[in-house]
Amino acid sequence: MAKSASQMEKAFPPRPKGQPAYRWLYTSLRDEILSSRLRPGARLPATRDLARQYGLARGTIVSAFEQLKSEGYIEGSVGSGTYVSDVLPDELLRAASPENQRSPRRSPRRHLSKYARRTRLFEGYEPGPICAFRANLPAVNLFPIRIWTHLTARCWKRASQAHLMGCDALGYLPLRRAVADYLVSSRGVKCEAERVAIVSGVQEAIDLVTRLLLNPGDTVCVEDPGYPGAVRAFQAAGARLCTVRQDEDGIRIADVPSKDVRLLYITPGHQFPLGTTMSLARRLQLLEWARRSGAVILEDDYDGEYRYAGRPIPALQGLDPRGLVLYAGSFSKVLFPSLRLGYLVLPVDLVERVEAMKSLTNRHAPVIDQILLTTFIEEGHFGRHLRRMREVYAERLSVLIDEARLRLGELVEVSPVQAGLQTVGWMGSGIGAEAAAAAALKRGVVVTPLQRYYSGKGKLRAGLQLGFAALDVREIRRGVRELAIALADLAPPA
Repeated sequence: MAKSASQMEKAFPPRPKGQPAYRWLYTSLRDEILSSRLRPGARLPATRDLARQYGLARGTIVSAFEQLKSEGYIEGSVGSGTYVSDVLPDELLRAASPENQRSPRRSPRRHLSKYARRTRLFEGYEPGPICAFRANLPAVNLFPIRIWTHLTARCWKRASQAHLMGCDALGYLPLRRAVADYLVSSRGVKCEAERVAIVSGVQEAIDLVTRLLLNPGDTVCVEDPGYPGAVRAFQAAGARLCTVRQDEDGIRIADVPSKDVRLLYITPGHQFPLGTTMSLARRLQLLEWARRSGAVILEDDYDGEYRYAGRPIPALQGLDPRGLVLYAGSFSKVLFPSLRLGYLVLPVDLVERVEAMKSLTNRHAPVIDQILLTTFIEEGHFGRHLRRMREVYAERLSVLIDEARLRLGELVEVSPVQAGLQTVGWMGSGIGAEAAAAAALKRGVVVTPLQRYYSGKGKLRAGLQLGFAALDVREIRRGVRELAIALADLAPPA
């Protein structure tokens, strides 16, 4: 092994009272060697240097070196260089090897909070190839990365000392203004910049609202089926879940309790995972329910930007004159998932509370990222990208529906959704969704059974979540073809 110079200026443990100095130095050096902090072939400093470094006599250093040399830890001679031995004593190697060290039989007993014990991992983006029909993914390959790169360089070049220091807990004010302008004009939201909090995404918005409004034992109503990230956040907070089914107009108001509900979480623009859009009449009924019950509504505008048929329906928050609705959205699906920026629009009376809460956690999102997104919006790139993606996704949805009608027949009925990045394929012919997913996977097709999103215990209609936004037309056609083959093998005889 090649000899290497040690960079050693070691902070050895204090010398025990009464222990000779040479013995202390010998033990410290031996421990460094056995723990591999001093590796075989490493050159030790000269005895004069060690004596000066540790305030010891040179003879003390020499004595420690001689002891280490006699036991086989080091080799060489004083004056010509001293090195850690290439081969250490077998006895000591066995003592230091990990396989011979006893691992504890059990982990130490720890006192965890009830919140920690209730919390379950929620998987976000799963790595793997983008193939038919992975859901909840935008077409990241069509994102204008060159424009983003150019703006990134410009933003860093113009960054001031103030930008490098940070920003308010609610976020970079110009971005909050840009978000407010966009939401007012495009989503029909009622807000000003002062009521917008910049968050890392909808998941943080849900967490903030949960900690803001809920105590253990409080009742939260959620859609069923619904978004599991919200369900797990509410469960971790110790809330009691009340699940409410959907119909073609959205959440069924008649099934929502009229009292003792603290919070209702909904995705009215593009219901997750069914893809339906809540009708205007149902939205007005929901607001009347909130007024009578005293509950707060958290509106997650999931995929609300992508609407392919008819005029955009205004956000529920924009129809609310009483401040009963909190509105959350994200740029992750509109731009790209790793851009952890979103927004939470608050009633005036809750702004200071949320600001205080954020100041105690992540403080604020990276300021340069916020400046970059502000520039991307203000210079019109965001609007152009959104319009382009709406056209691309509408075409891909149309291809999926046409191919499904042609090849799947009665095996799967694909829902012609009006918005979003995915749709639902309702199963026919008595085929189970889990069996269908397993068979499809063997043919390189990824589909998600809808039953994985149900929280209640009612009878479920078998269906599959089918993503289309991230797939080109060729991959959509391949996916439908392979899915048809997989399901044909499962279908019962006519």
